[in-house]
Amino acid sequence: MRRAILVILAAIVGIVALFLIVVALQPSEYHVTRTTTIDAAPAVVFAHVNDFHKWDDWSPWAKLDPDVKATYQGPDDGEGAVFRWAGNDKVGEGSMTIVESKPHERIDIELEFIKPMEGKADVDFQFEPQGDQTVVTWGMHGKNDFVGKAFCLFMDMDAMIGGDYEQGLANLKRAVEEAEEAEAKIGGASDSQGDSSKTSDAAGGKVNTEKSNGDDT
Repeated sequence: MRRAILVILAAIVGIVALFLIVVALQPSEYHVTRTTTIDAAPAVVFAHVNDFHKWDDWSPWAKLDPDVKATYQGPDDGEGAVFRWAGNDKVGEGSMTIVESKPHERIDIELEFIKPMEGKADVDFQFEPQGDQTVVTWGMHGKNDFVGKAFCLFMDMDAMIGGDYEQGLANLKRAVEEAEEAEAKIGGASDSQGDSSKTSDAAGGKVNTEKSNGDDT
């Protein structure tokens, strides 16, 4: 009986030791990156990301909790802007702070999770011009502690976050391109009105000239 117990304990110790070794061998860092191409200039796309107030138009998590508590601190956009949120289990609680903002080129964000579990990560957006379009790359990078490494055995960050990033970039593409289309229509309507006004003025000038010539006679 005693021998059987010792064998069982030895087996348990061996399994635990093996588990610890496997966990220790997991990557100490994680990287998640997704890219899309948007039909707009870098300056236009940049403006939709550099202002946290505009994230509601495209963030993949914006509609997961209609009752989420959102607060903004610091400047309206750019370096120093802070966005804090607290919501249901789907969105959790945390904050984002823009730590560096290079106009039309790059945005670096410090992301801090509070719930459902604490953690920090570095997020960046890169905007690369490609003709009349912009290639947008959204990335997240962080370090895996022991718990994070253990989590990697069952689900890595790329599998967990990658789909959200793809959805977010698709939303951003739609939001930017729809805004550009609407602006183009408004601009076209304004140009048409301006042309009509010029035509009317020209016609009026011709009539006035003809009347003036009649008076001289």
